[in-house]
Amino acid sequence: MVFSGLGLALIVGIPLGVLSARSKKLAAIILPVANFIQVIPSLALLALLMIVLGLGFKTVVVGLFLYSLLPIIRNTYVGLNQVDSGVSEAGKGVGMSSMQLLLQVQLPLALPFLMAGLRIAAVIAIGVATLAPLIGGEGLGREIYSGLNLQNNIKIYAGAIPACLLAILADIFLGMLQNKLKSRNQ
Repeated sequence: MVFSGLGLALIVGIPLGVLSARSKKLAAIILPVANFIQVIPSLALLALLMIVLGLGFKTVVVGLFLYSLLPIIRNTYVGLNQVDSGVSEAGKGVGMSSMQLLLQVQLPLALPFLMAGLRIAAVIAIGVATLAPLIGGEGLGREIYSGLNLQNNIKIYAGAIPACLLAILADIFLGMLQNKLKSRNQ
C-alpha cells in the first residue's frame, strides 16, 4: 500500500512541483491545495474516500497518495528554486532545450530536496497506513485495532512497534540512498 501510494505521489507530485517552480500563478493554486489536503485529519480523509471509493486496498492507496503529495510537491518546488540561475543560464547558453535543462541540470541539482521530500512522505505514509484496517485495508494497524478492542497492550505493541521500526528503517534507507546519489552527483 505504501509503495503504491508513494509511487503515485512521485509520478504526480514531481510534475506538479516543476509546474509550481515554473509558474507563480500555478504555484499559488497547487501549493495551497496540497497544503489543504495535508491538514485534513487522516481518519476523516480516509472516511471520505471510503464513501466515494468503497472499502479496501484502492481507498488506502489513494489516501496514502494524497498524504504523500505535499512533501514531494513542496520539496520539488523548493529544490528547483534553489538551483543557481547562473547554472540555468549556462545550460541555455550551450543550447539546451528547457526539457534538457530540467532533466540534465536542474532536477539533478534539486535531487537532495526531492529525496528529503520522499523521506518525509514515506514516514507519513507508513504512519497513515496503520489506519488502513478501519476502511477495509490490511497492515500492521490490524494488530493495533485488535489490541484496542480487546484491551490487550501486547497486541497494540505488536502492531505499533513494527510500524515505528518500518518508518525508521525507511527513513534510514532513503537517507543512505540520498547520500549515495549526492556523492555520485558531486
